[in-house]
Amino acid sequence: MSSTEQPPERLYVAREPIFPRRVSGRFRTIRWWLLAICLGLYYLLPWLRWDRGPNLPDQAVLIDLANRRFFFFWIEIWPHEFYFVAGLLIMAGLGLFLFTSALGRVWCGYFCPQTVWTDLFILTERWIEGDRNKRVRLWNQKWDFRKTRLRFSKWTLWLAISIATGGAWVFYFADAPTLLWQLVTLQAHPVAYSTILVLTLTTLILGGFMREQVCIYMCPWPRIQAAMMDEDTITIGYRDWRGEPRGKHRKAEGAEVLGDCIDCFACVNVCPMGIDIRDGQQLACITCGLCIDACDEVMEKIGKPRGLVDYMALSDETRERAGERPRSVWTHVFRTRTVLYTVLWSAVGVGLMVALFVRSDIDLTVAPIRNPTFVTLSDGSIRNAYEVRVRNMQGEARDFAITVVPADVFKIEIEGAEGGTFTVAPDATELKRVYVIVPPGSAPATAQSTPMRLWLEDLAAAERAFNDTIFHGRTTP
Repeated sequence: MSSTEQPPERLYVAREPIFPRRVSGRFRTIRWWLLAICLGLYYLLPWLRWDRGPNLPDQAVLIDLANRRFFFFWIEIWPHEFYFVAGLLIMAGLGLFLFTSALGRVWCGYFCPQTVWTDLFILTERWIEGDRNKRVRLWNQKWDFRKTRLRFSKWTLWLAISIATGGAWVFYFADAPTLLWQLVTLQAHPVAYSTILVLTLTTLILGGFMREQVCIYMCPWPRIQAAMMDEDTITIGYRDWRGEPRGKHRKAEGAEVLGDCIDCFACVNVCPMGIDIRDGQQLACITCGLCIDACDEVMEKIGKPRGLVDYMALSDETRERAGERPRSVWTHVFRTRTVLYTVLWSAVGVGLMVALFVRSDIDLTVAPIRNPTFVTLSDGSIRNAYEVRVRNMQGEARDFAITVVPADVFKIEIEGAEGGTFTVAPDATELKRVYVIVPPGSAPATAQSTPMRLWLEDLAAAERAFNDTIFHGRTTP
């Protein structure tokens, strides 16, 4: 390579540690509250109890993989109702699109698990090692007893948080008190221990040592969001038309031409991503708002208006440069794109609510037995066999009967069910073999296929469900 050629741009830069300074303000307060709420919900939800009756688990939130159920307070989702999970995932995706279009990376800055746990790790780091300047000095000094003690204390606390994180996750998949006792007494399934180990290591590494690199290199969301943001999106920006040119010496000659920015680097020192918001929009910015708090604090000290760094829409730049007031926040939030996302999001939510309240507590699925397709009885009658799975989603045992339509042609027999009725245990399924018989010479007996309908009736509640199927006849003499 000649001396005039530039070296190729590197796709990855080795991490330089970032030591964010403590800051106070409205956005920092919001983040403290959300940190407490998110962590509180995550750690406490598995321990909440919800009485569903004697035959069902009493854990409020439970993903019961063994019995293929999902319990969320009064809601119980069965495997055949996976469309509820799919609908919730669609709502989550549309919600991300909506909030990103309206408020930029608000998810990344306030709710993302990587952000929440990194914030918690930085809090413990600051508690043990001190604020920014002390942590910088500790990082640069040689290893001695004090540095070893502080680092060991910090890493031990990080490890405890990581273990609690992995442990809380497995409690969502089994009865929490029972699983905790099994874990302590070393009686739990190896899958539980391996899951805790994997989540412990990932939490420790991602939240303690990689931090901002997860957002820059591993997470696809910063790259996807560009397609959902436009000049009307509310995001964090620097009012360079007000802050430039920068300068520290306010009483020196020529200070009257300086902007409001005194180049104090307060916004840089508090940023958990280590970026300078004054350089413009950047992929690494998670719009957490801490730079706003830091800058507002400095502006108050030097007697300048707040908002040099603030949430704003780029479309208002021309108006503000001309000295006009920016448009209202609601004008930016409620526009065609966000309204469309809101309508779609609401439609999916309403559809799920309607499906939840109109769903039946009983259900059946019918599977014809193909080998053989039909059987000719001694009197010439034609018989088809079916496997019928009856689903009782009630909290108590129920008696059921199965009938066939049209009843004047088709006759039904249920294997092992005297009198044509049978009992299904609470919150369970029952597999029954059902025989449908037609007389010789009848239309279904001589036709290749005849549609029919099997009805399931809850004898106590008079609730009914049906499933359409086909009867196969003898088409050759």
